[in-house]
Amino acid sequence: MLGGKRTERVAELIKAELGTLILMKLKDPRLGFVTITRVQVSPDLRHARVWYSVLKSQPKPDHTTEALESARCFLQRELAAALTLRLTPVLSFELDHSVDHSMQIEAIIRQIHSNDDKKKEE
Repeated sequence: MLGGKRTERVAELIKAELGTLILMKLKDPRLGFVTITRVQVSPDLRHARVWYSVLKSQPKPDHTTEALESARCFLQRELAAALTLRLTPVLSFELDHSVDHSMQIEAIIRQIHSNDDKKKEE
């Protein structure tokens, strides 16, 4: 992250607070089990990119994106009340594909180990 320790601390605060807000205060049926995976705050603290992941068994990610976007103003107001910042960053949400990617890599590794075990048995 650019900007140093302050932006990192603010990003962590936003991540924790958003996780709580989404879990406790948002009742949108389009939201599945959403996990905030990462937050990146601009050096001037005016913008925050929020990455999230959704369980595959949950509603489609597009619906989750729509739900988060429609709740963006509410979430920003709640963040302003919870955090003692002069400015509350403008939030933008992005689906985090790294979780899916790591699960694919893990499945490939398991398959390789399984093939190695079969070869040893033969």
